[in-house]
Amino acid sequence: MILIGPQSRVASFDVDSQYCFTEVCPDELPVLGGTEIVEELNRQAKKAAFRLGSKDAHPPNAVWVADKQHPQFSPVEGAHVDVRWNRHAVPGTKGFELIKGLPHVSEYDFFVWKGVEPDMHPYGACYHDLAGRMETGVIPFLKMKRVTTVIVGGLATDYCVKNTALQLVQAHFRVIVNLGGCRGVAKDSTEKALGEMKKAGILFVNRTADLKLRAF
Repeated sequence: MILIGPQSRVASFDVDSQYCFTEVCPDELPVLGGTEIVEELNRQAKKAAFRLGSKDAHPPNAVWVADKQHPQFSPVEGAHVDVRWNRHAVPGTKGFELIKGLPHVSEYDFFVWKGVEPDMHPYGACYHDLAGRMETGVIPFLKMKRVTTVIVGGLATDYCVKNTALQLVQAHFRVIVNLGGCRGVAKDSTEKALGEMKKAGILFVNRTADLKLRAF
């Protein structure tokens, strides 16, 4: 059990909980069990005063899109990109949508769309660039609301969840990753990501029931 709160100082973050990262969109970046996180994300939000969310929002002509000559995970040149990925999260497609059961984007207290530029592919939701210089507004919003603890879930554990959590802890928030509200791309990369997060001081719970609010 991890003691958190008071609730007024807690935020919940749904990171990239989109169909493009589920088996509903097998040609994008499907994560096994990706659609199973919704109930946990909704539960953890009830522990918080503020609910934040993010989406990948990528143009179809992005420079990092994989093709026959340049397969997925192969390096790509550019200051704000690293490797190639299957085309995913294109606005107007099924993959761009939030998974059914999550709120409409307008119902979140703060929301981020990232990766809109064709030559930029960020992972964490706190910065638009890989160098961590161009803020999306997440960190200022949380500080303005006097939040001290952020509960993080979403897709995928080993990429966007990991990077978002690391960015938040580097900004001096107490960060708790709800493993019940996450799924990873692969076992090896997920275990590595969990190790990196633990080393950075990030805490973990297996489900929202393992979190207890303080009265004040």
